[in-house]
Amino acid sequence: MSLYALGDMHLSFTANKPMDGFGKVWRKHEKKIEKYCNKIIRPDDTFVITGDHSWGRKLPEARADLEFIADLPGEKILLRGNHDMFWDAKKTAALNKEFEPRLHFLQNNYYSYKDYALVGTKGYTFEGPFRVNWLGHIIDWDEEAEKHAQKLVQREGERLRLSFEAAKADGYKKFIMFLHYPPTNILEEESVFTRMAEEYGVEHVVYSHCHGQARFADSIRGMYHGIEYHLVSGDYLEFKPEKILD
Repeated sequence: MSLYALGDMHLSFTANKPMDGFGKVWRKHEKKIEKYCNKIIRPDDTFVITGDHSWGRKLPEARADLEFIADLPGEKILLRGNHDMFWDAKKTAALNKEFEPRLHFLQNNYYSYKDYALVGTKGYTFEGPFRVNWLGHIIDWDEEAEKHAQKLVQREGERLRLSFEAAKADGYKKFIMFLHYPPTNILEEESVFTRMAEEYGVEHVVYSHCHGQARFADSIRGMYHGIEYHLVSGDYLEFKPEKILD
């Protein structure tokens, strides 16, 4: 029994938005997902998928993609991504009612893995625009856009705290935290998400969203302040789920 994670499947069985144009790694990526998940994940494992599941804008357009995910091995827990238009955060309970026990949707709630609580939210981070000099160093950015981003960050921080507090109220003391967006942007060394991870004594922070070689180092990876940070974007892992815990 192990815990795995992978993000950014970007499926489009109905929406017909192929990912081939985003690089060689994306060619027939749904076949890679199916192949590696069936090879790596066992039926008794827990598999957290960190957002951007489907290009479907409404649930009927996303249903075939969700069925594909439901047919993968393991107990599937889904986090909301920025492209998951089919998922209204206020209607998470309705999604759980429709798809459980095949799929579990993580938003303002938590799920268990052994003696850990799995908590999470979509998250958010400021992604620019930035102004760079001739050396490629960031020297300025859109301050109004950054202010707006901070409002979204605070909202997502409040949602994440709801997830933590629900688990804490039920007696959990060990946490693994999942985000779709990275926990910090390229300007930051800490954020509301890293501070909350340290406040609750999180052991692992798992996130995705960063695509392409130029973006993989946008945020924290590896051990930082006693917490292990994992980037699990699909193209970063070449669609092989990463083991987080045995």
